[in-house]
Amino acid sequence: MKNRKKQIGTLADYVKANRKASRDEEIQAHGKQVSMRPAVFKSKKAYDRKRHKKAGINSDELSL
Repeated sequence: MKNRKKQIGTLADYVKANRKASRDEEIQAHGKQVSMRPAVFKSKKAYDRKRHKKAGINSDELSL
């Protein structure tokens, strides 16, 4: 019998290979990568010029 050398990788290589395989399976299942991170919550009380502009509120109305 021939002695075959086992390919020994580090733990980091093992984790990297698993992540890549998981990512590939996810892309095949959904057609794209799925983001698991939720959007950051934006407080309605904080001043937001963009939101006021979208709602049609002028800066004159805010000062009253």
